[in-house]
Amino acid sequence: MSTAPQILTERLCLRAHCEEDHSSAIEIWQHSEVYAFIIGSPLSSQDVWMRLLRYGGLWDMLGYGYWALEERATGKYVGQLGFADFKRGLIGFDGRYPEAGWVLHPDMAGKGYATEGMQAACAWLDAQPDRARSFCIISADNSRSVRVAEKLGYRFLLDTMFGEEKTAVYFRER
Repeated sequence: MSTAPQILTERLCLRAHCEEDHSSAIEIWQHSEVYAFIIGSPLSSQDVWMRLLRYGGLWDMLGYGYWALEERATGKYVGQLGFADFKRGLIGFDGRYPEAGWVLHPDMAGKGYATEGMQAACAWLDAQPDRARSFCIISADNSRSVRVAEKLGYRFLLDTMFGEEKTAVYFRER
């Protein structure tokens, strides 16, 4: 069992991932509107499965991690969000803080789910005694995620390279 706490918002449930999330997560990670900004190509079923397993392990290893994002009204899995330490080795930024991230099915765009879910996740992180800071990286072309980050209090810090792509680092302090 994962140690991920369940968090309820008005419209969403942030909960631990489970095996039943796999098929919905595949649909998300094979959608071009998702992978274009993050990894550049669709993930295979196995890659998505390994990602879900990684999310569960984050909680036990680091005390924070990613939640499955579920629509309360329907019980539908609509995405994943939370914090990780991916040891990215970003040039110009040490990255020793939790890295925030959010991925939602494109059909959920414009509903405010990313903001609502991440507000709850950030409130949870802010309540942890040794987690006063976090950061996120966002592709310069991903204006929707930039808006979400700014609503959450993330502020642009610097541009860096992630692989061969220019990406922006945003930083947040509670």
